[in-house]
Amino acid sequence: MNTWQGDLLGITDTGRTVDEVFEKIERASYALGFDFCAYGLRLPAPISNPRTIMLSNYPLEWQARYASAGYLAIDPTVVHGRQSQAPLVWTNAVFEATPNLWEESQAAGLRFGWAQSSLDAVGVGGMLSLARSYDVLSPKELALQEVKMRWLVNISHLALSRLFVSELVKESQPDLTLREVEVLKWTADGKSSNEIADLLSISENTVNFHIKNSVAKLRTANRTAAVVRAAMLGLLN
Repeated sequence: MNTWQGDLLGITDTGRTVDEVFEKIERASYALGFDFCAYGLRLPAPISNPRTIMLSNYPLEWQARYASAGYLAIDPTVVHGRQSQAPLVWTNAVFEATPNLWEESQAAGLRFGWAQSSLDAVGVGGMLSLARSYDVLSPKELALQEVKMRWLVNISHLALSRLFVSELVKESQPDLTLREVEVLKWTADGKSSNEIADLLSISENTVNFHIKNSVAKLRTANRTAAVVRAAMLGLLN
């Protein structure tokens, strides 16, 4: 077994911290021939302004410049990652519409790179970027390494999304009862309160009571928003 694979075997173990997981991702990236790596995670809530979390070992000056210039909103690799889960090799053509971003990125030593996004069942999206300052990514290298790179994307997303979603759930404190979850699941399937009452052999008033409690616990305005938020937090799985 390769060293990088062995080092990553425990990356999804429970009890790991974000720093521990990202340190292992850094090691794996270096073993694959990249000096730099970055992981961006886009949480599904709040819907009006989804929370984005960035982890990176990019040069600090570049991280600060990227944030202050608002490059996240126009970065073509991010735009691609939101639309497709196909791998993307950095090229001049990719950054044609954002020349300033590309020029400054290269000046910071981020000249050759590769990125791929991942999206899970609860709507959490992430993208892993691998970069270096030397040696173009050749077709031969991609043929040899891309399977490993894709594997790293998936395991990174699995480990980091679980940690951050767990923190989001703790922050939201949606301490739903089993009955409240059950009612929300039927609501998500389009059932009315009366239909849910028949399915669960309880009164319609009781169904509405559970929905009202769920709306309050999830800090939403109505039952539809409560279902959406609960689903995004993975509470209905």
